[in-house]
Amino acid sequence: MSETSHLEAADVHIVEQDGRQFILVGTAHISRASVELVHQVITRENPDCVCVELDAKRYESLSEKKRWKTLDLKQIIRNKQLSTLMINLVLASYQKKLGDQLGVMPGSELLEAATTAQAMDIPVSLCDRDVRVTMRRAWKTTSFWRKNYLVASLITSLFEETEITEEKLKTLKETDVLSELLAELGQALPELKTVLIDERDTFLAEKIKRAKGKKIVAVVGAGHIQGVKQALAEDRSSQMEEINSIPPVSPVWKAVGWLIPATILGSIGVIGYNKGFAVAGENLLYWILATGTPSALGALLGMAHPLTILAAFAAAPLTTLSPVIGVGHVTAFVQVMVQPPQVHEFETVLGDISKIRKWWGNKLLRVFLAFVLPTFGGMIGVWIGGVEILSNLTKP
Repeated sequence: MSETSHLEAADVHIVEQDGRQFILVGTAHISRASVELVHQVITRENPDCVCVELDAKRYESLSEKKRWKTLDLKQIIRNKQLSTLMINLVLASYQKKLGDQLGVMPGSELLEAATTAQAMDIPVSLCDRDVRVTMRRAWKTTSFWRKNYLVASLITSLFEETEITEEKLKTLKETDVLSELLAELGQALPELKTVLIDERDTFLAEKIKRAKGKKIVAVVGAGHIQGVKQALAEDRSSQMEEINSIPPVSPVWKAVGWLIPATILGSIGVIGYNKGFAVAGENLLYWILATGTPSALGALLGMAHPLTILAAFAAAPLTTLSPVIGVGHVTAFVQVMVQPPQVHEFETVLGDISKIRKWWGNKLLRVFLAFVLPTFGGMIGVWIGGVEILSNLTKP
């Protein structure tokens, strides 16, 4: 039995529901056999519609070779989505490292599904949830301390050497690589699995059911098959609005966000009232130096443009007193303005991101450094400046 035939026996599932037939094709996102399987099933079944586990943004990134020319980094920073872009690139790089060893681009089977359907004049439905909503829900539903674990895990996966053994290859044929990575994190972060896997099973199933026609072929990662099959048999339409929205910031966290600036400014005010404006001015100057200096040093370590370094020093004392905008957003924006990444640097970023030295050579990755390092420096400055100012309240 050929590899494709073996996959078909294991990964093509037929669900009959309300007089309609749903043919679910479970794939591995870096498998050449999955690409062939998708093509075979669609051409043989000639369905009324082909559903694909992609959202509009991910489909565009797979199909548009010149997509980087239209990426507006400045708008991404304004919308505070730079961290989401970073996480997407980390996950895509993880897939690319595995895909390079198999000679197939990650997501090729999803693109093949859309291409085959279009060639046969079959409607294509993009059924996955917007990746930006998924990432922001995952981030917001993860506790503060577990966010640190998540970031550390992603960084580890980014720089570790990944080799595909025979056992690993067998595993990847039975599930999609992204689901495998997330499943490992899900053991320690169950809320992450809920957002990234379980919610998307529901979203995919409901979108598949909305596709027009009696016979539907749906191409999804193998890790979603069981969840989608179960969701197809149930009515979960009432959940769609909730799982397709970003949870608002809780009133507690909003209060905490304003507590730091209120404490610092209030303390300086009390110091000025009790000890005079000169002493208050000294404490204010200390705050400026304590927050501005480490932020500027962070920008310097990232080899940011001199104007970005100056922006870090100037912005940190103000942004650390505001929960609305962070110093990293200011410095990243300035860095994009003065040293915009070139097209070829976008095209090589998935390979460059897993090599530490490349972070300083690729201008797109340097924007990320200009975002992360001044932010970290500002956090250090808040602790240094805050402790000093609060201690001055009790000094005679």
